[in-house]
Amino acid sequence: MAASPPVPNVWPVASTVYAVRVRGVLDPSWSSWFEGMDVRAERPGESVITGPVADQSALHGLLTKIRDLGLPIISVHEQPREES
Repeated sequence: MAASPPVPNVWPVASTVYAVRVRGVLDPSWSSWFEGMDVRAERPGESVITGPVADQSALHGLLTKIRDLGLPIISVHEQPREES
């Protein structure tokens, strides 16, 4: 009988919260375009888009939407998980 292949290490299936800071002012009404993420203007001329992202593919999709709007990305930060 052949041995079964080892089970790969996989990340738990849970969303990670990211905060993406962009150059440009977005109104909170953009939240629906960003699938319910929080959108708020901060600092003069900057906005932050914050919310849960399912996986790396979804993160790239979010960054693509930002690119398509022509907004320069200042930073992308993973928010610390809250301990339960």
